[in-house]
Amino acid sequence: MIVPFAHVLVVSAVMFVLGLGAVLLRRNLILILIGVEIMLNGVGLALVGASALWQRADGQVLVVFLMALTAAEVAISLAMVVAMKRRKGSLDADVFRDLRG
Repeated sequence: MIVPFAHVLVVSAVMFVLGLGAVLLRRNLILILIGVEIMLNGVGLALVGASALWQRADGQVLVVFLMALTAAEVAISLAMVVAMKRRKGSLDADVFRDLRG
């Protein structure tokens, strides 16, 4: 491996924490979705780094499935965001508090 595995894990952890911060601190639904995508990319990076370290293709195959899952998640969530924008006229997450059970 050209890049040390510890560096890959640090970058992956930073990406995950930045995504988690965006999910927890932002109120705009699109920025929350971007935070989720950053978190998933951090996990994918860690899987690919571990796969390269152990010289097995398992992590890379899992990342391909993760990318397919991410594409489906983006399509569904953006459709929901568009529907919510049309219904309420805002993308602020606080506007949708009445959706609680």
